Amino acid sequence: MKRKIYDKLLKWKQDGADRTALLIDGARRVGKSYIADQFGKNEYKSYIIVDFNNAADEVKELFQHYLNDLDTFFMYLSAYYNIKLYEKESLIVFDEVQLFPRARAAIKYFVADGRYHFLETGSLISIKRNVQDIVIPSEERHIKMYPMDFEEFLWAMGNDTLMGLAENCFEKRRSLGQMMHRKALDWFRQYMIVGGMPQAVQEYAATKDFDKVDQIKRDILTLYRADVGKYAVGYERKVESIFDEIPAQLNKHEKKFRLASIRKDARMREYEDAFAWLDDAMIVNICYNSTEPNIGLRMNMDRMTMKCYMADTGLLISHAFDENGLVAEEIYRKLLFNKLEVNKGMLMENIVAQMLAASGHALYFYSNSSRDDADARMEIDFLIAKSRITSRHNISPIEVKSGNNYTLNSLNKFRKRYHEQLHTAYVVHTGDLKVEDEIIYLPVYMVPFL
Repeated sequence: MKRKIYDKLLKWKQDGADRTALLIDGARRVGKSYIADQFGKNEYKSYIIVDFNNAADEVKELFQHYLNDLDTFFMYLSAYYNIKLYEKESLIVFDEVQLFPRARAAIKYFVADGRYHFLETGSLISIKRNVQDIVIPSEERHIKMYPMDFEEFLWAMGNDTLMGLAENCFEKRRSLGQMMHRKALDWFRQYMIVGGMPQAVQEYAATKDFDKVDQIKRDILTLYRADVGKYAVGYERKVESIFDEIPAQLNKHEKKFRLASIRKDARMREYEDAFAWLDDAMIVNICYNSTEPNIGLRMNMDRMTMKCYMADTGLLISHAFDENGLVAEEIYRKLLFNKLEVNKGMLMENIVAQMLAASGHALYFYSNSSRDDADARMEIDFLIAKSRITSRHNISPIEVKSGNNYTLNSLNKFRKRYHEQLHTAYVVHTGDLKVEDEIIYLPVYMVPFL
């Protein structure tokens, strides 16, 4: 399936592959191995994939014995895989490199040698046990891979035109029109409930069978749980508790993560490592409270107040509606036709977080629960900085609304209080694009253009 990250791999090959190795970091089953295989097949005269999930001991021993004799190293590697290597025209891929950190540490020598290009893929890359006893090579360039975005989903469904039209309307600040907006929203609902994990998208494109799609997503969730038990050593119970609690926390009106729901006397400092583990594994997207909507949102970040979203909204649905071990096709169809009586705000806010993260935004929100000053009491779902910073008006507040009837009390108070710092205010909703009172009302499928 067509993925946008491919263009970034091409750019690396053109202007960075002689000086660096490229590491694709992403959650499990997000498509890293697939894209590495396609890239090697299409862009090089030959390529070798060393998959450390099942690499033989003979291959691993090469890293122990021959790093000071790379002629012999490459000769044995080529012979073992029966693939001829061509100087400057071959790619060597270390797949799931976190399983064999010694290979990652050796990148320094391979890049200095300069004969071939090196691509690495990995999950749980920065988890402590995967980096202990090695020096991370400075010659390693990182790139993150996320679940398929809405446009990639549309490509998989055979639709190559809708997002081009939507982007044109976004840039000109005009509506799509009733017919095209309804069509775009129908596609977007399908994307939201299927999610962006490539196996699930592929199954849906081929069969439109929600039972089969849900089983694939459930297998991925089981894999994530197995990783927790294997890699979150020492705090696996805390990681599991947070993971299991995510749907309930997002189902609340105020979506800040409350540790008291896990344990009455729980403190954030006890759970920080567990949240960091899930974030490093790219299973979740963490959104922090920034107490001042100004340049340097990170400088005003309150690490003790956060929201925890699932990195893929399709997985969130399979995680949340799990009474009988499988989300019934009936539930999927009700979600598809907007007939299920659930808190749709949970899904809407989660997918907006997912799209913002995939677009490169660090996730921040604003919350002030003042008991003394009603004008100061407000919550804004997301804050993003504009791309070119100026002396003022740099931060855009984003409110997410899942229903048709809503108020903007917090947004209006926020605009009044911080008008010097604010750029454009957005309301992300299920309606068409419109501009009123200097607020842009944005269809949810246009969030990637922000």
